[in-house]
Amino acid sequence: MDNKDQQIIRALQRNGRMTNQDLAAEVNLSPSPCLRRLKLLEQSGVITGYSANIDADAYGLPVTVFVHIKLESHTEAKVKQFEADIARVDQVLECFVMTGVSDYLLRVVVVDLADYENFVRRKLHSIGSIASIDSSFVYGVVKKTNVFPTIR
Repeated sequence: MDNKDQQIIRALQRNGRMTNQDLAAEVNLSPSPCLRRLKLLEQSGVITGYSANIDADAYGLPVTVFVHIKLESHTEAKVKQFEADIARVDQVLECFVMTGVSDYLLRVVVVDLADYENFVRRKLHSIGSIASIDSSFVYGVVKKTNVFPTIR
């Protein structure tokens, strides 16, 4: 991947609905080579898909919670089972494997505090093998972007 490919990716991260004509102009290419590069990025799996960015409040999920999970044990079977179970929980938008005190960090969206309690009691507790759950509620967002930084 060269600098021009990175420019294409950043432009699409800012506006995934732009036309090839607009994309080519933004990255200073003619349309045909731009489209060729775009198709190669898609075929190689660098571009994994396209989606819309939705305002969670407007959608009806105004509460975001970051949940630190520590497992009781780290056997291969327990880890695989936890990861398979958590992948099926709709409220979990992202699940990261972590170093440090927590084993996992989840980004969860819910309607309100009662909905979060229901999520913990019905979804997380039913997974089992969780030693601890530590929740941090988001009360403001300073920065949110999906655009990667430029690589020098």
